[in-house]
Amino acid sequence: MRILSLATLFPNPVKPSFGVFVGNQMRAIVAGGEVDLVMVSPIGVPPWPLSGRHPYDKLRLVPEIDDSAGLTVHYPKFTLIPKIGGNGNPARIARAVLPLVRRLHAEKPFDLVDAQFFFPDGPAAALLARELGIPLTVKARGADIHYWSQRPAALDQMRQAARQAVGILAVSKALREDMVALGMPRERIGVHYTGLDHERFHPIERGAARALVSAMPNLGIWPEGPLIVTPGSLIPRKGQALVIEALARLPGARLALAGVGEDEKPLRALADRLGLGDRVQFLGLVGHDLLPHVLCAADVLVLPSASEGLANVWIEGLACGTPIVVPDIGGAREVVQDPSAGRIAERTPEAIAAAVSDILADPPSQSDVSAHVSRFSWGVNAQNLVRFWRDVLSGEPIYAAA
Repeated sequence: MRILSLATLFPNPVKPSFGVFVGNQMRAIVAGGEVDLVMVSPIGVPPWPLSGRHPYDKLRLVPEIDDSAGLTVHYPKFTLIPKIGGNGNPARIARAVLPLVRRLHAEKPFDLVDAQFFFPDGPAAALLARELGIPLTVKARGADIHYWSQRPAALDQMRQAARQAVGILAVSKALREDMVALGMPRERIGVHYTGLDHERFHPIERGAARALVSAMPNLGIWPEGPLIVTPGSLIPRKGQALVIEALARLPGARLALAGVGEDEKPLRALADRLGLGDRVQFLGLVGHDLLPHVLCAADVLVLPSASEGLANVWIEGLACGTPIVVPDIGGAREVVQDPSAGRIAERTPEAIAAAVSDILADPPSQSDVSAHVSRFSWGVNAQNLVRFWRDVLSGEPIYAAA
């Protein structure tokens, strides 16, 4: 099979950790040797220069084609209108990508166009598939459904892409139900769980991991006391403010926030206002080389997001032997199936604090926690995605789960 896959969230030379989970999946696809994969990751840049130090200006420097992500990737640039132009991104992406895609298709025809996110990738890939006259598949991850479906113009484009697609994937059964509720065809939606790098994410004895991360100058995490870790971008949707407020109800516990984002300043102000400034640490962006050590060092991983499909970091935390506290969103109940995996708690400081206290009072063994995600791997993930593409091209029914 020759597959053209489109992903706006994908590692690139300027942002190597951007969409690393999609990069992991596609490297596994290539390694399997069954697919002739052409990866296209459109990069949005504004039509005007910014400060010269702005991240958008750095993205202009990404080469048109590069293999630093572990496979050959095309990085065409499309015109991005920050903050106000989101609904028009699919059409702008398609216009920017179409000349490249036409040329590649003429050299060696594609069998299928694949989109790795439902928006803006899905509608953009639908335009490309119609232009080439070949089938379309689309995958939903979570925020692409929950956020963009609230914008009527974007939702209309997603529904059109869903009607055109010969097959659709969701990262959890719960997300599939959300998609059906939006009017997408249930019979064409399969479930495709995330993968996991078991060589990177596995239990390291908690005391040893804690000693290691406390000795690293670039981390300097406190060496003693219960440690809560909340990984993820510092944005309102992730709910870090709720964890800080919960910390006030957890005497002696400390919180490490692993991530960067627009919410950092108000989160720091909240911690100071609550008198918790000395118990909340902002680690900044923690790379995938260090993240497993941080997760292994934590007693609990808390991530009270407003929405998720099935968060990769839930799986990575469990793989490190760290129980998780998450809301009843997305595929949470498909992962937290008994108390040894953690707790499902309401998005309130009181409920989060109670769940954390419960875990700290009777912590499960790291091996019991990690056993919950033994079924996840990038190899299995890649095999199931290849099987899905083969099935839709041969007209087979969409499989229920993988």
